[in-house]
Amino acid sequence: MRGWPLVMACLTVLVLMGWAYLGVMVADMISAMDMTEAGPGMGLFNLFNQYAGLPEEARAAIAALCLPTSAATFGMPAAVWGVVDLLKVYLMWLMMALAMMLPSALPMLRAYIREKNATAAAGGEASKNTLLVAAGYLLVWAAYALVATLAQWALTAAGAVSPMMAPLSLAVSASVLIAAGIYQFTPAKWACLNRCWYPHWAFLGKSGAFGALREGVVQGLACLGCCWAVMTVMFAVGVMNIVWIALLGAIMAIEKTFPSFWFPKAVGVFCLAWGMALALAMAS
Repeated sequence: MRGWPLVMACLTVLVLMGWAYLGVMVADMISAMDMTEAGPGMGLFNLFNQYAGLPEEARAAIAALCLPTSAATFGMPAAVWGVVDLLKVYLMWLMMALAMMLPSALPMLRAYIREKNATAAAGGEASKNTLLVAAGYLLVWAAYALVATLAQWALTAAGAVSPMMAPLSLAVSASVLIAAGIYQFTPAKWACLNRCWYPHWAFLGKSGAFGALREGVVQGLACLGCCWAVMTVMFAVGVMNIVWIALLGAIMAIEKTFPSFWFPKAVGVFCLAWGMALALAMAS
């Protein structure tokens, strides 16, 4: 397909950049803390923790000295956020969007360049426009990253999220999971998911960069309507839980790539069951 190898190369660089940034954040956390504090599944990384053999009290003292109030860990905010900390957290959410959401857009972008090749005389125009569609798509998720950053700031200030970006309140975790589960069954979810499965091009016939960018925004909004609730599950499992970043990214990519009546509902049932279990644990 004309122009697709160039598009794929550019997108691969962006996705790898997102994963590399998140990987460096996690690698810097491992050396000085108990990784179970970052959320379920992250305890696996304690195998690489140089303080793993120390008593719990010593580990807690090291964590208190090193993390994250001194802002000694790459990309982590301080206990009391300032402007720099807001920017750090926003950059982290932006890197998560690159790592999680851009791969799920590949089928849409491939469909777009196929249609564009059918109407464009040169592959160069098709690849340029497809990259602009990707840019418009990422603009939507950049806006989501800003909302998520402000939400995390508020939850941290309220004591519902720890400095390690893990939930401290079962009520928050249960609420997020139940809300995400319910959303999986709503008409809005299925309308947006259907748009992701079968893209409708609003500006394919429009020439120029602006038309392609607008197309990306339209497709990004459809993706946001489809995936925002699953993405927000990060607040329930730990924002820097790289295990769940990979798992939720895979779930969203599968959900958007392979049309299925049952898979999105199975995800909804799982979230509802987990959220209800947490709610019952909180009540007992």
